[in-house]
Amino acid sequence: MNKTDFIKKIDEKLKLIRNEKEFTQDKMAEIIGISKKTLVQIEKGRSSLGWTGAVTVCTIFKDSEILEMAFGGSSEDLILSIAFNNYEENYKNTLGGKVWWIPINSKGIYRIQQNIITNHYRILDNKDRRICSSFDLEYMEKRLQELYT
Repeated sequence: MNKTDFIKKIDEKLKLIRNEKEFTQDKMAEIIGISKKTLVQIEKGRSSLGWTGAVTVCTIFKDSEILEMAFGGSSEDLILSIAFNNYEENYKNTLGGKVWWIPINSKGIYRIQQNIITNHYRILDNKDRRICSSFDLEYMEKRLQELYT
């Protein structure tokens, strides 16, 4: 998934998210900082939120079941992987990949998983903390080896 695919997916899910939260078009437009007219155009597939709008929607509605189903879990990891190419952070806790993730490789206490919906990868430690994420499997394999040694 790239930035364009991500934006398109959010554009497509915007009306469902609004309905999930039981917001009117006026309220939803106000919350995400766009005009009602623009919101209507996006919901009809005639306009787009763009990168900042899509990230805004994912941030504000991070608890949305619609978004979780669209991206196979939290969209935060995906956004960071798209924005930074190969992202590493301060070991954030995850749920361990029991639903949306398949195992790819492991060494010692570290394991690579791939998201079944977005196809991005992440490395977790034995406490299910995310070490890094990327769309580049070669990079992830290299990082796994570095972490292991």
